[in-house]
Amino acid sequence: MLVTRKAPEFTTDAFHQGKFTKVSLSDYLGKWVVLCFYPGDFTFV
Repeated sequence: MLVTRKAPEFTTDAFHQGKFTKVSLSDYLGKWVVLCFYPGDFTFV
């Protein structure tokens, strides 16, 4: 299973509090993180 594996370090664009920003996985070091990828047409989930 992939649940126990570490995710590779990455930086990506995110939409947060009404504006676009960059986020990195390392920003959340030491915290629980749930990653959700939505390959789509920029439709907000």
